[in-house]
Amino acid sequence: MSQQQPRLVSAHGGHSGQFCLHARDTLAEMVEEYARQGFAWVGLTEHMPPTEDAFLYPDEREAGLTANHLQQQFVRYVETARQLQQDYRGRLTLFVGMETEYYPGSVDFAKQLKKEFDLDYLVGSVHHVEGRCFDFSLADYQRAFDEHGGYEPLYCAYFDAQLTMINALQPEVVGHFDLIRLYDPDYPTRLQCPAVEQRMRRNLQRIRELGLILDYNARALFKGAPEPYVSVPVLHHALQLGIDLLPGDDSHGVDSVGAHLSTVIALLQDAGYHCQWRFPTPPQQRI
Repeated sequence: MSQQQPRLVSAHGGHSGQFCLHARDTLAEMVEEYARQGFAWVGLTEHMPPTEDAFLYPDEREAGLTANHLQQQFVRYVETARQLQQDYRGRLTLFVGMETEYYPGSVDFAKQLKKEFDLDYLVGSVHHVEGRCFDFSLADYQRAFDEHGGYEPLYCAYFDAQLTMINALQPEVVGHFDLIRLYDPDYPTRLQCPAVEQRMRRNLQRIRELGLILDYNARALFKGAPEPYVSVPVLHHALQLGIDLLPGDDSHGVDSVGAHLSTVIALLQDAGYHCQWRFPTPPQQRI
């Protein structure tokens, strides 16, 4: 356990209402709140825009948005984030990143965006299984559940998709690793299923081999879940493998900036993690 109080950081800095319909407040308002709370550094991680209209989120579709509109909005996000990065220099270190998607066509587009905008790092996340979004609502999760024929095949498909994403993108941070448990009240049992556990361990092994960082995501606590992403069995196996972790608040507005980060940091300390945070950008270093 670290002898000094770990610094406040967030590798998965989440989303603002300025650039995400299911969030609130401006990016500048959120950054100011991070600074007010005394964060050492924060990664700004708005969603990558969709490749085409078929992959709009339901709220975006209802609002009449298009993939082209969101691609142009992403340009404005990066411009705004880079300006904030300059404005807060010396007060708060900001990294300009992006949370990826995984569905047909997304990997090449994510690589293109990272290169085109010279993004500081990627949070590699999976919100779709075989092109189906499962996390926007319980109804979406139920449809994915029905299409796969139950929890176990759904979990297996999720972890298989995640491995493909990890290998293809090699994101500096792997986002909310076990998000697939979102609407499963008995997820601890599911994670113990041999086929699921084998895939979970396989993916963690690949994360270790590639030297990637695992997002320890407090958003689950903000939404009333009993533990963060990742759950205890995943955390313990990650620590056994020597995988680095970073806390993330995955905030969706000023009211959730920093929410429950003290809890997740305490959980990491109790699990024996050093809590000497590594920057999410290469070259790898500690602060």
